Amino acid sequence: MFPTFLPPTAQQLTEATSIDLAQKIQQRAIATSLSANPILTTYVHQGEDLQREDTPPVLMLHGFDSSVMEYRRLLPRLAQHYETWAVDLLGFGLTQRPVDVSFSAADIKQHLYATWKELIQQPVILVGASMGGAAAMDFAATYPDWVKALILLDSAGAGKGPNMGRFLIPPMGYLAAEFLRNPNVRKGISKSAYSNKSLATADAACCAALHLASSDWSRAMIAFTRSGGYNVLTWQQIETIQAPTLILWGTQDQILGTAVASQIEQHISSSKLIWIDDCGHVPHLEKPERVTQHIRSFLSQSL
Repeated sequence: MFPTFLPPTAQQLTEATSIDLAQKIQQRAIATSLSANPILTTYVHQGEDLQREDTPPVLMLHGFDSSVMEYRRLLPRLAQHYETWAVDLLGFGLTQRPVDVSFSAADIKQHLYATWKELIQQPVILVGASMGGAAAMDFAATYPDWVKALILLDSAGAGKGPNMGRFLIPPMGYLAAEFLRNPNVRKGISKSAYSNKSLATADAACCAALHLASSDWSRAMIAFTRSGGYNVLTWQQIETIQAPTLILWGTQDQILGTAVASQIEQHISSSKLIWIDDCGHVPHLEKPERVTQHIRSFLSQSL
């Protein structure tokens, strides 16, 4: 059975990994200084029996307009070897969107820290995909003592990208958000994320749209983009990252391209870049076995 807070569209999931992960989603009220009331935060926790003092838990952060469902193929593989968490970031997924929060990158980091403190309370191996990579770099730069290793999957947030948020002003903000809600638009984005277009299935579309039924989805999307998103993250901040870092990047990434991968490697002194052949923007979905192998090898050498 699915948790009661999941929308009815969860019944449309067909892939075994999608169904299994959706059934394991939990929710916890996390107290923060951002809102007068605790924020109901959704997460997945697996591999609890693998807790070891010599190996930190893995904490996974999803991409833009996404959720923990993005890790449906990678998380169970990692959870065979490590205690593993995935969290819906503030303003995204099925995590609550309070009316008194601005959903800026600073707010996301503060909520993530509060979530980490409530649920984990120990150093982590931080994994971030696309926008989640930006959130991971921001967290690692701010809280270096709590990040033992950093893993970036086709990461956004490096340098100053285009700030589309300046166009998302009422009523254009609402119209832009509704455009992004359109199933055909989302299908096109999904296809562009993969090198193997056949992976943009109906199940993938359902996973990517579960959170659209969440209250205030449009308002949070507009607020995040108008805040500048992760355009606030600078190369100078990225250069302060101390944790050993693995950068995994699809050779066919049509979302961010490939040039920025080498730039990130150059700006993080203790980093290693590995290219994932025949892969687009989402190696954790397109090549999860290969990504798992690279992560395990990297951690065995770095920790």
